[in-house]
Amino acid sequence: MMHRSSEVARIVVLGALLWIAAFWVSTQTAFAAVNVPSGMTGSDILRMSQEGRHSEVALIAPEILKKNPQDLDAYIGYAWSLNALEEYQKAKEIAQAGYAKFKDPRLAQALGEALYYLGENEAALANFQEYLAKLPEGSKAAVTFYLCGELFVRMGKFNHADIAFSTALQYAPNNARWWARLGWVREKIARYLPALKAYEQAVNLNPNLQDALSGKTRMLAKIQD
Repeated sequence: MMHRSSEVARIVVLGALLWIAAFWVSTQTAFAAVNVPSGMTGSDILRMSQEGRHSEVALIAPEILKKNPQDLDAYIGYAWSLNALEEYQKAKEIAQAGYAKFKDPRLAQALGEALYYLGENEAALANFQEYLAKLPEGSKAAVTFYLCGELFVRMGKFNHADIAFSTALQYAPNNARWWARLGWVREKIARYLPALKAYEQAVNLNPNLQDALSGKTRMLAKIQD
């Protein structure tokens, strides 16, 4: 009986040691994952964000900002990547903190995008307008004009949405979904022929886009009436 008890005790101890070892390895792996490469700065974070390496940015950027809270590019890249990862509340907080320090229009854009997805329409639009006024040819101009269009749709300002979507498409003319949205907005304000042209452009780019196909059919029926 005592022999059996000692065997059980050894098994329990061994299991505990294995669990501790596994925990230690996982902890060390987590710490290793946030080691910032020597010499890395916010400019690297911004470049990584622009390359779509958003998960890496979300991991490394906080460490960069701990070392240098005045690194503007780290704030921008971090906020943009958080938006791309759909972490909108965190993106809002980072963009607000950075904007309070630097008043940079790129942080206004990041803040506007986070606010857009959080449903804060008026504040989102104000931040987008600041970005576009200061950086009309910026790297986020196309998506910012597009999101302005969606904000105007939410507000029922369809003529404004027409202008915003049309402008976005000057930057990104091969975006079939945006052409379909432009067609839908024009349809809402009874601009049936321009709507048809927008839907046709969407179908030319993506023959399987159902919204565009349905819209084209509706506009052909309207025009023939």
